[in-house]
Amino acid sequence: MHENANSLIILDFETTGLSPDNGDRAIEIGAVKLENGQITDRFQELMNPGRRVNSFIEEYTGITNRMLSTAPPCNEVMDRFSQFIQNSNLVAHNASFDKRFLNAELDRISASYNGDFTCSLLLSRRLYQEAPNHKLGTLINYKNIASNGSFHRALFDSEMTAKLWLAMLSDIQQQTNSSMVSFSLIKKLTKTPKAGISKLLEKVKQQA
Repeated sequence: MHENANSLIILDFETTGLSPDNGDRAIEIGAVKLENGQITDRFQELMNPGRRVNSFIEEYTGITNRMLSTAPPCNEVMDRFSQFIQNSNLVAHNASFDKRFLNAELDRISASYNGDFTCSLLLSRRLYQEAPNHKLGTLINYKNIASNGSFHRALFDSEMTAKLWLAMLSDIQQQTNSSMVSFSLIKKLTKTPKAGISKLLEKVKQQA
């Protein structure tokens, strides 16, 4: 597993609802692979959950029942995706949501992954405490990151999260005078109370 936080996989699920515990399923997975801060590979597939999605989800995602009717079943797509993510750490914006669906869909096919998971949303709350909120679209505007496309499609959201992620790594590097940001530092930052963030970054800077 790469310890540098600029080499990992950023993923995003679109789903039939909010909780796999309530029987909700994934309907699209999008992911980008970052290596040394560059996108080197992408994964995007629709998947048929075996039942209709409601009109709210169709409107919200732009993914229609007609599109899903010709998509491969979840188990086929997740089998391919499980191979894509091996030996990589993982990031999602609001990772608790995506991790629940990743685990639930992989459990159905008895597959697993060996990377560690962290959350760009939690990190952004620590780093950008002045932001109006920490939704992905808001943060993209807050950081003046160019975007042309529609949010709530999995690959676009993954690509935007990757741009935000790299911007956050750059900000951490500047604040700590470090040439590299480790994945373990990211994990530590996401678990540190907001009030303790500047102290932690200062400590890292002194050790750099």
